[in-house]
Amino acid sequence: MDWIINLFTDTDSVAHIMLLYAIVISVGVLLGKVKIGGVSLGVTFVLFAGIVAGHFHFTGPVSILNFVQDFGLILFVFCIGLQVGPGFFESFRKGGVTLNLLATSAILLNIGVMFACYFAFFDTSDPFDLPMMVGTLYGAVTNTPGLGAANEALESIFTSGEIPQIASGYACAYPLGVVGIIGATIAVRYICRVKLEAEEKQLEDAEADNPHEKPYQMHLQVTNKYICGRTLLQISEFLNRDVACTRIYHEGRIYIPNRDTVFNLNDEVLVVCAEADAEAIQAFIGPMVDQHWDIEDQQQPMISKRIVVTNPKMNGKTLGKMHFSSVYGVNVTRITRQGIELFASRNHHFHVGDRIMVVGPEENVNRVADLLGNSVKRLDAPNIATIFIGIIVGILFGSLPIAIPGMPVPLKLGLAGGPLIIAILIGRFGHHMKLVTYTTTSANMMLREVGLVLFLASVGIKAGAGFWETVIAGDGLKFVFTGFLITVIPILIIGTIARKRYHFNYFTIMGMLAGTYTDPPALAYANASCSREAPAIGYSTVYPLAMFLRIFTAQIIILFCCGIG
Repeated sequence: MDWIINLFTDTDSVAHIMLLYAIVISVGVLLGKVKIGGVSLGVTFVLFAGIVAGHFHFTGPVSILNFVQDFGLILFVFCIGLQVGPGFFESFRKGGVTLNLLATSAILLNIGVMFACYFAFFDTSDPFDLPMMVGTLYGAVTNTPGLGAANEALESIFTSGEIPQIASGYACAYPLGVVGIIGATIAVRYICRVKLEAEEKQLEDAEADNPHEKPYQMHLQVTNKYICGRTLLQISEFLNRDVACTRIYHEGRIYIPNRDTVFNLNDEVLVVCAEADAEAIQAFIGPMVDQHWDIEDQQQPMISKRIVVTNPKMNGKTLGKMHFSSVYGVNVTRITRQGIELFASRNHHFHVGDRIMVVGPEENVNRVADLLGNSVKRLDAPNIATIFIGIIVGILFGSLPIAIPGMPVPLKLGLAGGPLIIAILIGRFGHHMKLVTYTTTSANMMLREVGLVLFLASVGIKAGAGFWETVIAGDGLKFVFTGFLITVIPILIIGTIARKRYHFNYFTIMGMLAGTYTDPPALAYANASCSREAPAIGYSTVYPLAMFLRIFTAQIIILFCCGIG
C-alpha cells in the first residue's frame, strides 16, 4: 500500500501532479453539470474543487502550480482572441456603436460599484482588501479571463511576501453572479413594463417593413445604350448594389445568365433586388414591361445550404466584392465564425472556416459552394504554427514595459493582455500575412477549455490553503453581498436606459446584457425566451469589445490602484 500513499503524498513526483490535476478537473467538471433551479456553474466548478483540494493540503510545488496556471491562462486567452478577433471591428457598425457604448458603460459601472462597496464596507488600510474586491468583481460579472489578468498583474506587484488569493472573492461572488444576471434582466422587463408578445411582434414587423431586406422582382427592358455590349459582371460592379439577374429574354429565347453574359438593346431581363434599390436599378437598365414569356418550367427550385469556406484564395476577400447576389443570384443570410454570428455586411472579410448560409436557385448555390471550397476535409489539419507564432508575439508584446509617473512598476499588458490583443489582430488581419487562423469550433473550444480548467485548478489549489480563514471565518458574507450589488445595479441602470432612452427591443437588450457580462447561461435564457435572433445579435455585437475591456481593465485596476497603494 506504500505505493498508493506515496502517489498522494509525494508532491515532487510527476505522477502526483498529474493525479492532482486529473482529480480536481474531473470532479469539478462533473459537479459543474449539476443544475439547481435550471442554472449550473459549468466548468467554473473546477475552481471550487481546487479550493477543496488545497484546503485539505492535496497540492503540489508552487513553481509547478504557477507554470500550469500561466500556461493555461495564455492558451485560454489567446483562443478567445482568435474567436472574437474577426468580429471585433465589425461590431462597431451602425447600431452596434450604441450597443457597445451601453456595454462599456455597464463595465465602468461594475467597476464604480466595486469601489463604492470597497470604501463603504471594507478597511481601506488593509492592502489585501482591494485585490479581494477585484476578485469579487470578476466573480460577480462571471468573467474568468478577467480574474486571470488581475491575478497575473498582482504577481508583478507582490514580488515578495504573500500574494492575495483573489480567487476566494471570485468564488464567493460567482454563484449569485450567474443567478443575478438573469434575475436583473427579468427585473428590467418589469421596470420598463415590457410585454414579450409585443416585442416579438415588433421584431416581425421590422423584418417585414425593412426595404433593404424585402426582395423585389421586376421585368425590365434594356433601353440604356450605355450598358449594351457590357457583361453582367461589369453592370453589377457599376451599380454597386445587390441585384440578381435570373433570366434574359433575347431574340425569342430565354437564357440563364452568368457573369460573362452580354446585355443587348431591347433584351428583357428578370431581376431580383432589395425593394429599396428597385427604383435606381430600373432607372439604370430600363422601364418595367409586362411579362410575355413563360419561365415557370425553367425555374430552378430555391434551396438554402450551409457552405464552409475552405478555399484559401477566399481568405480576406470581402462579401461585397464577391457579388453573390448580382452574379450568382444567391443571398448570404447568415455568417458564423467560431460559434459567433457575424453581421453579413458588404465589408465582411471571409476567413477560412467561415460557415455561411446561402439561399438561391440550386444550381447557383452549388456554383458558390464550388467557389468557396466547401471541403470539410481541408479543415482537418490544424494550424498549430499560427497559434504558437501568435503566442510568441503576444508574450513579447505583453512584456513591453511602459513607464508611467507615479507607478511603482512599469505598466505591462502581461500574459493575459498581450496574447489577447495579438490574437484579436491576427484573427482579423492575419490573412494579410498569409496566416490561416482557422481552427474548427470544436478545436478552439477544446484548447480554450483545457487552458481554462488548468488555470482554474491551479488558482483554486493555491487559494484553498487560506480559504477558510479568508471567507468562512472572515469577510465571506461581505464578498457575497457586495458581489450581488456589483452584478445587479449596472444591469438595472443600463437595461432601463437602453429601453427608455434608446428604445431597443427588449430581446436585443437581453442579448446585449448577456454579452456585456460574457455570460452564456444568460444568453441561453434569452434565446429560450425569443423565437427570433435578436438576443444572439445583441450578444455577438458587444461580446468582442466586452471581453477585451474585462481583461484590460482588470490589469489597469490592479496596477494603478493596488500598485500605488
